[in-house]
Amino acid sequence: MVEILQKKLPQEMLEERALPGVQPLGGADWLRLDEAYAAQMAHRRSLLATQRADVYWQDAGAHIAAREVLSEALKLLPGLGFEVSDTECRCPDGQVVPFDDDAPLVALGQLVQEDICILQKRGDEHVLTAACLCFPASWRLSEKVGRPLIGIHDTVPEYDAGIARRVQRLFDGVQVGRPMWRYNRLWYDDPDLFQPRSALSPRRIAPGEVEAAYQRAERQCIVRMPESGAVVFSIHSYVVKATQG
Repeated sequence: MVEILQKKLPQEMLEERALPGVQPLGGADWLRLDEAYAAQMAHRRSLLATQRADVYWQDAGAHIAAREVLSEALKLLPGLGFEVSDTECRCPDGQVVPFDDDAPLVALGQLVQEDICILQKRGDEHVLTAACLCFPASWRLSEKVGRPLIGIHDTVPEYDAGIARRVQRLFDGVQVGRPMWRYNRLWYDDPDLFQPRSALSPRRIAPGEVEAAYQRAERQCIVRMPESGAVVFSIHSYVVKATQG
């Protein structure tokens, strides 16, 4: 068990909202750093080095979009304390990450706290075509790759046909430079950020789970790429002591 905690959740993630709870976001605010950066990045880099197949996947047709996502992220990183050159990036924790043209999301996954999922329109639906997902909250990347939005969320009871239509319209309508964001909050007794779990063995949620030791939250952003038109779904994970949520 790896315990990496933030002191508290951002204030904007404490408000109650009805699903899907999406709001507009400033164009450059889909990447953030917090006080857990160094510890989270050490965990991410270790997972990418030792369990890459569990945390990274890319469809052959998603390479151009993945390169664009890395390029767009690199434009924002100097404003967050990174030093970016043509071939590598020095992170706020002092680590230097070279760019990998074969696996752009692996490079990005070693730079930022956010997990990055790329969804591209295939027919009438957006499909998960690439992801660097080091911190799954009780789901398994291998079971979601290549699936449309409604298939990705088929284990979420609240994700009914009505919400599915609204989310698909959102992914269709999100505009370049005008991203959206939402959040969720979950209760856990285990603070580890890497919690893959098969849909065949779902996490049991006890009636008294609000008394669990930790609260886990995800800040999720939806961002349209300007050239490929792909949509990025980014996930910034927080874990706090339950009394600090």
